[in-house]
Amino acid sequence: MDLVLLQNKLDNLSFAVLFVTMLIYWGGLAFPKIPVFPTLGTAGMAIANLCMACLLGARWIEGGYFPISNLYESLFFLAWGVTTIHLLAEWLSRSRLVGAATAPVAMGITAFAALSLPDQMQTSAPLVPALKSNWLMMHVSVMMLSYSALIVGSLLAIAFLIVTLGQPVELKGSSIGTGSFRKRDAQPQSSEATDRSAGLEEGTVASAQATAVLTPVSTAAPALSFNRLSLAESLDNLSYRMIGLGFPLLTIGIIAGAVWANEAWGAPWSWDPKETWALITWLVFAAYLHARITRGWQGRRPAYLATGGFLVVWVCYLGVNLLGKGLHSYGWFF
Repeated sequence: MDLVLLQNKLDNLSFAVLFVTMLIYWGGLAFPKIPVFPTLGTAGMAIANLCMACLLGARWIEGGYFPISNLYESLFFLAWGVTTIHLLAEWLSRSRLVGAATAPVAMGITAFAALSLPDQMQTSAPLVPALKSNWLMMHVSVMMLSYSALIVGSLLAIAFLIVTLGQPVELKGSSIGTGSFRKRDAQPQSSEATDRSAGLEEGTVASAQATAVLTPVSTAAPALSFNRLSLAESLDNLSYRMIGLGFPLLTIGIIAGAVWANEAWGAPWSWDPKETWALITWLVFAAYLHARITRGWQGRRPAYLATGGFLVVWVCYLGVNLLGKGLHSYGWFF
């Protein structure tokens, strides 16, 4: 079997399947009454996940090492992780909006890896001596899985902001996703206010002394419908769960990297650009979790933090490669 040819077919197939899957999820949002769209979308993500797993497996057999040593391999591992976390999130939420947010990102990652990278960066090459260690699988794979979970969680937070855009919404409940919507505290009403409320429904207020016509006061912004409120709550809780999954993985990955660095270079931390941005990523999502668990934040404020975290993850993973230096660079076009 020609493993190189198989990999070329699988990476293009992964891109094509994810592109169609993205259109299916978006079609499900445009035509919510067609029940087949969510099923097809889930099936598409599962097929793409399997294709990328087979690609990485073929890469492993061909090269004889865990396939995560260059930019091409890491991109497909990241896309595989995103689709895996997506399937978990969709199973927990049963919402088609999850795929509408995650499918474009997974498709973009595979398109960049399969269609944009030059051939020399897609070719499997022998490992450099520094990477010939069991820590390669432990450290890098855990870091990439943490990126996947954090990206999905951040995308769900962005989806929450879009769903509630321009609308007043307030959530309550525990941060572990068992909350419900907080009704505004009802103020005690006097008998006169009660009479007026009753009279408002009829258009007049009758009293012993006079009859007055009341004009309803319009609110500044209409409230969200119950369905959108339920969706917003689901996205908020699910975003927290996915970030809560990714943060411990990020912590373990950083610790494993420090142990490996101490073994390979004699120092656990050298303030390499990748290390610095990994620390920044950790601090951003630590602030997110602290705000939710300790401060009780829910809704828009933690969603803004997660949105910032989404950008920080991409700078940490891909942006530092633009510098063209550092011990962790996967390489670039230069």
